[in-house]
Amino acid sequence: MRRLELSFSRIEACLGKLSEEQVWARGSENENAIGNLVLHLAGNVRQWIVAGVGGAADIRERDGEFSARGGSSIPELKERLRGIVAEAAAAIAAVTPERLAERVVIQKYDVSVLEGIYHVVEHFSLHMGQIVFATKLLTGSKGDGLSYPSSAPNSAGVRRRPT
Repeated sequence: MRRLELSFSRIEACLGKLSEEQVWARGSENENAIGNLVLHLAGNVRQWIVAGVGGAADIRERDGEFSARGGSSIPELKERLRGIVAEAAAAIAAVTPERLAERVVIQKYDVSVLEGIYHVVEHFSLHMGQIVFATKLLTGSKGDGLSYPSSAPNSAGVRRRPT
């Protein structure tokens, strides 16, 4: 859960550095805008975790995530993703150790609950990296506030990576 929340915070920081125009900018028709990636992440996390693991109804409209050319403001995108990540965190927190091996079918894939959770964290991280990269390109930023925060070294001088 922590990794998903940390990745969300980086996406939120990116959205805070961009204009509406930048969020929906596409280099060409075969590319996704940052707004599309945020919609896609919200749809994926909801489908795989909230519905697939947590048992809620699957109401995803995947094609709409990619065909959108606007229609959601930056605050709306942040709130949508924040809400879905919170729902996913609650669904994951409710998973018992016994359920981790349980088989579920999500998006026509037969996976264990653990595989479903792992898929989402990996997928979320992948697109978070794309969003950070695109934000740096669009803003000319060197990444101020977009990188993982460094932790203070412990008594042995070793830094702990964020969890």
